[in-house]
Amino acid sequence: MPIPEDVTGEEIDKDVRQELQSLPKTLAEDVAKNLVMVARLIDEDPEGAYGYSKVALRLASRVAAVREAAGFAAYANQKYGEALAEFRAARRMTGTVELWPVMADCERGLGRPEKALDMAGAPEVHKLDKAGQVEMRLVAAGARRDMGQLDAAIVTLQSPELASNSVQPWTARLRYAYADALLAAGREREAREWFAKAVEADRDGSTDASDRLAELDGVEFVDALAEDGADEADEADEAGDAEESDRSAGDSAEDGDND
Repeated sequence: MPIPEDVTGEEIDKDVRQELQSLPKTLAEDVAKNLVMVARLIDEDPEGAYGYSKVALRLASRVAAVREAAGFAAYANQKYGEALAEFRAARRMTGTVELWPVMADCERGLGRPEKALDMAGAPEVHKLDKAGQVEMRLVAAGARRDMGQLDAAIVTLQSPELASNSVQPWTARLRYAYADALLAAGREREAREWFAKAVEADRDGSTDASDRLAELDGVEFVDALAEDGADEADEADEAGDAEESDRSAGDSAEDGDND
């Protein structure tokens, strides 16, 4: 797959670059460039990211960072079985537990929420950092909802992290998930309160909490461009009708003169 000229491979994280030092220099550079493309495209063009991850995997399947990148690219394309296999391979290589929450979410994607809940109660969770533990809580709550256990999902999300007034990288998503669970359970007033709290914490627009809040408040957004286009179309139709009317009047007058 083509690599843009502005991609040098130097953009990757220093830890990943260090992993690639086990490869011949030219090969390491090629792998690095493909990993950069995976990171660059995974949000906007997940299919493209998946393609680059396959190239990197073909070049260096024994590098943990490559297996991890391939896992996230597959995950972004909802290829959960493939993603889980790659994450497991990366974990075997590194021995770390960082991927445990996303592995559990893959189990959800495969229709196995019970397995995800088993993972949420495993000893590995205690080895996660705070962000990882919050992520695991989100996955567990999602698994509860998959199983139709709305009240249990709400209880799962209730935590010191949810109650805290300090804003952390995970705060907006945690508050959003809690609001969404409350709304699914028919607790609209409380849901509105937590969507509002999610908006306060969502500094980078990682959720659509503001839209959900507006929806609960009955605010309807109108696409100004679409509205302008509709107005122009209406004006064109009116002009066309007027022109047709003028032609009809002219034809009638001509017929009268012929008579």
